[in-house]
Amino acid sequence: MRSLNDQYCELAELTGGFVHEIRNHLSTLKLNLQLLAEDFAEPQNQREKRASDRVARLQAECQRLTDVAEDFLRFVRIGQLQTMPTQLGEVVMEVVDFFQPVARRASIEIRSYVPSELPLVELDRELFKQVLLNLLINAEQAMPNGGEIVFLGHPGPRSVCLSLIDTGQGMPPEIMSKLFRPFFTTKANGNGLGLPTCRRIVESHGGKIEVQSEPGRGTKFSIWLPSLEPAPAPMPPAPPANPDA
Repeated sequence: MRSLNDQYCELAELTGGFVHEIRNHLSTLKLNLQLLAEDFAEPQNQREKRASDRVARLQAECQRLTDVAEDFLRFVRIGQLQTMPTQLGEVVMEVVDFFQPVARRASIEIRSYVPSELPLVELDRELFKQVLLNLLINAEQAMPNGGEIVFLGHPGPRSVCLSLIDTGQGMPPEIMSKLFRPFFTTKANGNGLGLPTCRRIVESHGGKIEVQSEPGRGTKFSIWLPSLEPAPAPMPPAPPANPDA
């Protein structure tokens, strides 16, 4: 009897082939729409102007379908990881440095309190950066008037926890319960694959991701990853002072 992993790999391969076929047809459609757009580049009357507008809308929809196909392909093909022992704080700082220009434009301050002495984790750095970047983008979109994002890190029993906390709009329970469902989204231009992909990446590392939120009080995402070494032992208490000394 085939294992669940073998069945998943077969499903991922079939899905990948299906999405690849869709992309081929979309490429043909986009090419023909581009030719039409060139024909109506300088409309001579109102009818041609309407035709030009419709072509532009169809081009936008084709691009959206292409983006969804690409995102879905990434979602189903997360499997083999290129991992290495990693200090989590280093990855956080790389992503924060990359995201800082966006944060400044949005009047968002990012603070990181991830101790450098945290136990190492086995990490695919590039994939995990996608997780953090997606969470940062979601936090930025939840704070249209600016705010603050805080990274916290602490060790647990044979694990490391990384939390991202924002001061955004927060979410009601009925939204929060659906966040990790593929294709569920509250965004006008979203495809609902960002957070499910984040969860797939975290779980492929043997970890888990949790969310806490409340309307008007912000959101907290917590990621738990297995550690490669035990948490640092607490310092023993200092001996009591000798009153006779």
